[in-house]
Amino acid sequence: MDKRERIIQAAIEVFREHGIEKTKISDIVKKAQIAQGTFYLYFPSKLSVMPAIAEKMAARMEGAIRQSVDSQKEWTGQLREMIGAVFTVTGEYRDVSALVYAGLSATEHVREWEDIYRPLYMRVATIIEEWEREGGVRKTDPHRTARLLIGLAESAAEQVYLFDSFDPAEEQKQQEAVYEFVINALRM
Repeated sequence: MDKRERIIQAAIEVFREHGIEKTKISDIVKKAQIAQGTFYLYFPSKLSVMPAIAEKMAARMEGAIRQSVDSQKEWTGQLREMIGAVFTVTGEYRDVSALVYAGLSATEHVREWEDIYRPLYMRVATIIEEWEREGGVRKTDPHRTARLLIGLAESAAEQVYLFDSFDPAEEQKQQEAVYEFVINALRM
């Protein structure tokens, strides 16, 4: 693992343990086992690590969708798998998600959000374009639809994992509600 990656991993762990406000750069560098000056070669502040953490989360979600969505299935099955992947990753990063949102919104880095998520949106837009070519869904702007779909699924997952006490039955109901909503929005 290179130094930048060690810093990111250490920051995730320290932010989880202490929260954003109480975390000091010295805590991060100690956990990463690097010199404090090395931290500043990669990041100018502790909050500037947030986009890198968000990139990891978005890349993990894109990878989960790539692995989960079976292109041999009908679009409805693919949609269900896509929503499931978003919920899975959001659940994995539940404690980090709130920190990242708080950290990004507290800085100028919030403007980077669309760039960070671009590869994820592109993956989903490509899948939606295929659904359109196959005639399964009505014509849309696939890129805008991808952003809306990911935003909806991620927000619905956050409601289950971040804001409520976790209940597996509620998780399933929430996934089903997202699925039904998107099916009705895209169906011809």
